Amino acid sequence: MNNCPENIVAEYESARRFKAAIGKHGLYEQGLINERFFVGDQWHGAAVGNERPLVRHNIIKRIGEFKIAQLIGSSVSVKYGAEGFSETLESRKITEKEMAELAKSKNAIYAPLKSENEISMLISALNSYKSTTETRVKLASVIDLALRDAFIKGTGIVYTYFDPDIKTGLYADKPFGKQILGDIICERIKVEDVYFGDPTVTSVQGQPYIILTEEKSAKSILEEAKRFGASKNTLALLYEKGDQKERVYTKLFKEKTKNGEVKVFATRVIENAVIRPEFCMGISLYPLSVFAWERRDGCIYGDSEITYIIPNQIAINRMITASTWSAMSAGMPLMVVNGDIVGGEITNDPGQIIKVYGAGEEIESAVKFINPPDYSAGYNDSVNNLISNTLTQCGANEAALGDLEARNTSAIIALREAASGYLLPLKNRFYDFVSDIALVWAEFFFSMYGKRSLKISDKNGVWYFPFDSARYKDLVLSVTATASEGITRGEKEGISALSKLLEQGAITPSQFVKRLPAGTVPDVEELIEELKREERNNERI
Repeated sequence: MNNCPENIVAEYESARRFKAAIGKHGLYEQGLINERFFVGDQWHGAAVGNERPLVRHNIIKRIGEFKIAQLIGSSVSVKYGAEGFSETLESRKITEKEMAELAKSKNAIYAPLKSENEISMLISALNSYKSTTETRVKLASVIDLALRDAFIKGTGIVYTYFDPDIKTGLYADKPFGKQILGDIICERIKVEDVYFGDPTVTSVQGQPYIILTEEKSAKSILEEAKRFGASKNTLALLYEKGDQKERVYTKLFKEKTKNGEVKVFATRVIENAVIRPEFCMGISLYPLSVFAWERRDGCIYGDSEITYIIPNQIAINRMITASTWSAMSAGMPLMVVNGDIVGGEITNDPGQIIKVYGAGEEIESAVKFINPPDYSAGYNDSVNNLISNTLTQCGANEAALGDLEARNTSAIIALREAASGYLLPLKNRFYDFVSDIALVWAEFFFSMYGKRSLKISDKNGVWYFPFDSARYKDLVLSVTATASEGITRGEKEGISALSKLLEQGAITPSQFVKRLPAGTVPDVEELIEELKREERNNERI
C-alpha cells in the first residue's frame, strides 16, 4: 500500500467531498446549522431588523438533553467474558475465594496462576480494572461529549490510543526501580476530523483505512518529526514554517504481519512530508467506536433529528414572536401625531403636557393611537399544539419531561413508559457503542501492557493483580452490556406483591430477590447465594 503524503491527501479530499455531499447542505454545513439551533442562535441570518423582539422557545435543546440524559442514566454495566471457558456458580465461589487470597499476597508474581480458575480470575480482574480505567480517563465526560455530537451532527466518535509517556506509578522490578510507562488515553473526536475509506460500509472494522486530521503548529510537528527520525528536508521545511498551522493526517490501515496476524498500522504525514513512518499499533481492531444517532442506509455517517425539527422550531419562534409583538403593541400602541398643530417633542411619558395650536376640533385629531388588529382567539392554542406535537413525535412528551401535574398518576406512568419504549432502538445502539469501547480497551490491555500489575478495587480493598499480556494474547474476549432501565408500573405492582409475601413469611429473602425484575439488583446471583447460605445457617440454629 502506497501511503505517501500525496496519496493520503488525495484520499482525504475524496472522503471530504463525499461528506460535503451528504444531505441538502452537506455534513459540515448542516452540522454548523444544527449547532446554532441547539445552543439557541435560532434567528441567525434572518432579515427581521432590530426593533422587533425575537423570541426563542428552544425545544431542540430540550429534546436533546432529555434523550442524552436517558442514555447516560441507563446504568449500563459492561462485563468481559472469555469464549470457550464456562463459569458456574460453584466456580465463581472458588474464584472469589482465590481472589481474596491473592489480594492478601504482597508479591506480584507474573508466572501462571496456580489455579484451574485462572481465566475466571483474570476476567474478574479485568472487569474491576476496566472500572478503574473508566475513572482515570473520565469516560463519562468523554461519552457525554460524543453523545452531544451525535445528537447535533448525527455521529459521535470515541478514539482510544496508547500514550507511551504516561506514568503509571508501577515499577518493573522493585519499588522505585525501573518505572513502567504507558497507558491508554480515551477522547472524543469530532466527526469532521474522521474520514472513512469506504463510507458505504457501516462497520468501523470493515473499513479499508481511516484518516484522522488535526490542526497543529509547525513547531509542535517539528518536535514529533525529530522524535521519529524524519528526514533533514522535512525538519528544514517545518523549521521554516515556525508557528504556522499545518494539517496533520493520521492514516490507520490493516495489514498482515510477518507471522500472519492482521494488525492495525498507522502513519502520520503533512501535505508534503512524512512526520512518522508506518508503524504497527500492536492491536487488531481500529481504535474508534462510532455511535450513529439515526442510521443512514448504506452509510457509516449517522443523521441528526435536529435537521428535521428545524422547520418546526422556526415556526414556533415566529408564532411566539408574533404573539409577543401583538401583546406589546396592544399595551404600547403606536402614536400618530399631527405635526402641523402639535409643537415640541412627544415622549409619550405619563403626564406629559402637549401644546396644541388650533381650534377645538383640531385638538381631537392632534394625537391618535393605532390599535393593532385582533388575532384569532385560538392562536396561542395553535402554538402550544405545535410545541406539544413536536415533543411527542420526538419521544419527549410532557409526562416524560416531568411537565405534567400528577392528577392521574397511572396515565402519567403509562405515558412515560411509552416514551421510554420509543427510545429502545437508540438505547440498543448506545449499548453496542459502549461495548465497542470496552473491546478496544481490551485490545490494548492484551497487546501493549506487557508485565504489569492491574489496580483492582473490590470488596477485598484496593490491591494489584499480576498480569502478563503475552500469556493471554490468544484469549478470545466477549463483551456483554446490561442496563437497569428502571422499574415499570407493572413491575412495581409485582414487587409490592412480593414484599407482602415476604412480610407474611410466605417466601424467603432469597426467593424474593430471585423474582425481582431483571436489572433491579446488581450481581443478583451472588446476592441470592449469600442469602441462601444465611438461611441455611439460620435453620441449623
